[in-house]
Order: sequence, then structure tokens, then C-alpha cells
Amino acid sequence: MLLENKVAIITGGSRGIGYATVEAFLQEGASVVLCASRQETADRAVAELRERYAAADVEGIYPNLSEYASVQSAFDKVAEKYGKIDILINNAGVSESTPFTEYTEETFSKVMDLNIKAVFHCTKAVSEHMIAAGSGVILNTSSMVSVYGQPAGIAYPTSKFAVNGFTLSLARELGPKGIRVNAVAPGITYTDMMRAVPKEVIEPMIAQIPLRRMGKPEDIANAFVFLASDRASYISGEVLHVDGLARS
Repeated sequence: MLLENKVAIITGGSRGIGYATVEAFLQEGASVVLCASRQETADRAVAELRERYAAADVEGIYPNLSEYASVQSAFDKVAEKYGKIDILINNAGVSESTPFTEYTEETFSKVMDLNIKAVFHCTKAVSEHMIAAGSGVILNTSSMVSVYGQPAGIAYPTSKFAVNGFTLSLARELGPKGIRVNAVAPGITYTDMMRAVPKEVIEPMIAQIPLRRMGKPEDIANAFVFLASDRASYISGEVLHVDGLARS
């Protein structure tokens, strides 16, 4: 198993890509602490996973990711229980599609607080443990829109472009301390959000993809598994695009 004896924290782990990643990590032998926005959401996800994987070591927490003290306290408890934190996946995020002319400061701040500030808080809290250990892996969820943009909802691609910069810069800074930092940039992925999109909207999008299908959460989860494992031990400062597209 690729992640045996590893301890991972995965934010946004109660549904979608995050939940699929928690499953993949459990299958590969990791102990996983998933972060959710509410206790009931975390408890529900953990109960489902324990029922599906009887021997799995999984638990849920629900710190306020916009407050550093809350994150630090929760992560310190994880480190105290397991004796270490090997992997952090910053997956929690929010997307929206408000036209720019209707944007408010509150809308912009909401996206940036979760998609950027929370990444900083979680990374800051976990880095203390990883630096002390002299090793660790930090993985961030970016997006294809960090490269291509999107027709509306300017804060989301802006935040993901920032995630890319955060990833590359931190890889340079923390590499000498034994910590690898990478990002995964999903393309159009079949999650709950996409299930609500009309067929006539989805089909033209799929037609643009050479593989002629949307991604599955498992496709993204598999990328996270690889980058978290020792098989990627010489990969750092990369944004891995998992979107089915061909690039020159």
C-alpha cells in the first residue's frame, strides 16, 4: 500500500473530490482526519466510511478554517494523538459565478477567505509539525480555471491562480526542510454541483475534451495519492492538471 503508516489531514473531506480522496487514502493504508464545515457533516462522513471500511482509521474534525487559532488547535490535537502529521491536502473551497457587475466586497471576500486564507492557515499550522519532523507533503487543490479563467465569478479563478503561486513559492521555501509542496488542478469533474447542470450545457463542454468524458472524483483522488506517496519523492513545486485536455 502506497500510504501505509502515513497520517493525513484532508480539508473539504466530507463530499465530492475530498471524500473520494479520503477513500483512496484509506484504501492505501493511511490514517485520515477529514475536515468538514460542521460536526454533523463530519460525523456523517466518518460513519459512512467506517461502515464501508471496517478496519479504517478515520475521524472527523470541524475547525473554522478562516480562524488560525481554531485550525492550529485542531491540528495540534491530531499531531498529539498520532505523534505526527505526514500529509496535508488543502481541498476545502467554494466556487461561484456572480457577474462582475454584481459583485460585492462580501462575495469576493467569502471566496478568497476559504480558497486562500484557509489554505494559508492550514499550511501554517501543519508546517510547524512537518518542519520539526524534517519531512512532509502539502498538496493544494487548484483548478483548470487558474489557467483558462471562466466567464463569470472572477474570485474563483483569481483564488486558484493564487493557490498556484502559493504552491510554487512554498515548494522553494520548504524544500530544504524536507517538505514537498504540489497542487492538483482538476478539470470538469462529475460532482454534486455538476449533476445539477443541464445536459445541454454539459454536452458541449465534454465535446471540447479529447477523452470525451468528464473527470470522476476518483481521477483526482488518484493524483493526490500519487503525489502524496514516495513514488513522487522527487516532485515538488508542480501543478498537475487532471482535466483530460491536451496541451502543447
